[in-house]
Amino acid sequence: MQYSVLDLCPVPEGSTAADAIANTVDLAQHAERWGYHRHWLAEHHNMPGIASSATAVLIGHVANATRTIRVGAGGIMLPNHAALTVAEAFGTLATIHGPRIDLGLGRAPGGDMAVMRALGASSEKSERFPDDVAQLLALLGPERDGATINAHPGQDTNVPLWILGSSLYGAQVAAHFGLPYAFASHFAPAALTQARETYRRYFQPSQHLQEPHFMLAINVFGADTDAEGAYLRTTMQQAFARLRMGKPGKLPAPVRDIDAEIGAGIRRAVDEALSVTAVGSPGSVQRQLQALIDEHAPDEVILTGQIHDHAARLRSFEIAADAMQHIGTSIAA
Repeated sequence: MQYSVLDLCPVPEGSTAADAIANTVDLAQHAERWGYHRHWLAEHHNMPGIASSATAVLIGHVANATRTIRVGAGGIMLPNHAALTVAEAFGTLATIHGPRIDLGLGRAPGGDMAVMRALGASSEKSERFPDDVAQLLALLGPERDGATINAHPGQDTNVPLWILGSSLYGAQVAAHFGLPYAFASHFAPAALTQARETYRRYFQPSQHLQEPHFMLAINVFGADTDAEGAYLRTTMQQAFARLRMGKPGKLPAPVRDIDAEIGAGIRRAVDEALSVTAVGSPGSVQRQLQALIDEHAPDEVILTGQIHDHAARLRSFEIAADAMQHIGTSIAA
């Protein structure tokens, strides 16, 4: 089973965006050696703890520093952009780096109402999401006779498109177009089972994909012991709690008593949102990943984890890669 990285290019407290970008490149280079299939970056805006806002620019930087791993967007928030500019950006990336660029598409704004206004996004543009997907498929596909608008570069690069989502809507769009589908189960698992089943039930084979391809997103906090893994996880618990309270900031350092930091009630709500998670020692991580794969039967998994210390983040992804290799061996057997 292919396993990949979802990287938000986190900016920990006490560090800078330049540090975060250097860490992202370092992670991608390690991930390539550890057998990860893709390294995806996500578009977010007006968040001091995330340095991947100019997603296409950062994808090019990571692709230039790697050789074989696929690099892409998980994802580009399509209502923020004209389809033509997205096609030109990713067509340029594919022209430079060859056929290892992915384009995942979402219809959320990647920020709040102030961000939407600043970007010129609107709910009306979100409602045009399927039309924009269709336009992107055409702009990145084979040359079209008589077309008045073409993407140069872009046309005939056939950059693979993915639909991202956390609801049934994205599942329906992916099924309609016959595209692969990635579900945001790492922070919004409520509709996971229904969305997965909807996508597979209504999938229409296309020139892009003959069979449905479902990707499951999983948080991983791996460490040498269960206690240390739980400690590392408190960074993401704090960050998610602050985001829900409208107080986003840089990625906080871990704490020994998470309830004292955010309150037991908030922690329970956060843990429910982050329930698709593997945490702890290498053995614990492998067992939990195996259980999630057994339950949801994905075709591929994408792993993420907001960890304050870069060395600890690398170690977590190394543990996860080792676990996935063992799981893959057992599946093959």
